[in-house]
Amino acid sequence: MALFEICGINSRSNFKSTENDELEGVMTSLNTIGNPCQLALPPLGCPSNTYSKNPVDENGREMKINYDHGTTTLGFKYQGGIVLAVDSRATGGQYIGSGSVKKIIEINDFLLGTMAGGAADCTYWERVLSKQCRLYELRNKERISVAAASKLLVNMVYNYKGMGLSMGVMIAGWDKKGPGLYYVDNDGTRTPGQVFSVGSGSLYAYGVLDSGYRNDLSDEEAYELGRRAIYHATYRDASSGGIIRVYHIKSTGWVKISEQDCTELHYQYEEAEHKSK
Repeated sequence: MALFEICGINSRSNFKSTENDELEGVMTSLNTIGNPCQLALPPLGCPSNTYSKNPVDENGREMKINYDHGTTTLGFKYQGGIVLAVDSRATGGQYIGSGSVKKIIEINDFLLGTMAGGAADCTYWERVLSKQCRLYELRNKERISVAAASKLLVNMVYNYKGMGLSMGVMIAGWDKKGPGLYYVDNDGTRTPGQVFSVGSGSLYAYGVLDSGYRNDLSDEEAYELGRRAIYHATYRDASSGGIIRVYHIKSTGWVKISEQDCTELHYQYEEAEHKSK
């Protein structure tokens, strides 16, 4: 009963299953709460009533908030599922704040999210999403779909559009329909796709993906393609670097494949290239 009281729900009837479409069911569940923003947003009321969309400085001049997505993340679907690969460098301008940031957030056993943009923004909102996905599972006795999870996230961040959030994330997972991959950002964009790369090093990663991606890749070929694409981005982009992490999402859930330092990969690829000549 404690959870019911915290959520402000007076009756268990709110948890009865319906015949409605899943996405509509998700939003209906959220709207049963007295304040629709209560669970989805920080405890400050709805942002549209609390914050200004045109922040100003001490002199009354409007501030333009536009943060760079200094990182490299990628994800692609193939016949064996979905591969996600990311770097681990966190920067503030030209300053490297950390070389070991975990940029893949484990939402549940079948859902993963990536980070690009503000580390605090991405971490916070994907943890909120993890909570919402768990609540959905408790209410409906089944896992949330990838489409519904990404829709929840984009609805939450859209309330803060133009208020300074910096997010360019991928939501990837496996549900009844198979593998799903979506791109979501702080402007309220939500796009399904086969191949995505997000961050300042994404152009370099796309160059490798374009030349090596195909749907019939084997698992090992897919891992190596993701790893190599991130490595080439770290070699050319100052905002990317550190540990290269690779995850594989399949019908049984996600699996962490590898964590390798990009410096070690540099010498490994260099040695392999010399041997091939």
